[in-house]
Amino acid sequence: MIYVTGGEPYENLANSIIAQAAEDYRTAIRDLKKCPYDYRSKDTLREIERFFRSAWYEKLTTVEGEMILERLREEEDYDEEICG
Repeated sequence: MIYVTGGEPYENLANSIIAQAAEDYRTAIRDLKKCPYDYRSKDTLREIERFFRSAWYEKLTTVEGEMILERLREEEDYDEEICG
């Protein structure tokens, strides 16, 4: 669970939603590294990628979703070719 404090309540909510999506993405990548054929983790990655590219995400923040995804992949050393 991720806690965001300080700032306005709506900003805290938006930041918490984004932080939780990022943490779920990291978890799915780690699971795929262990088992490249884990379809549930692959579906989770796709779902979170759609979120980071969505109009709803753009309403939550001005940070580009693609940049977040790129950094998460680098952070987890994720290679889609190897992990499926």
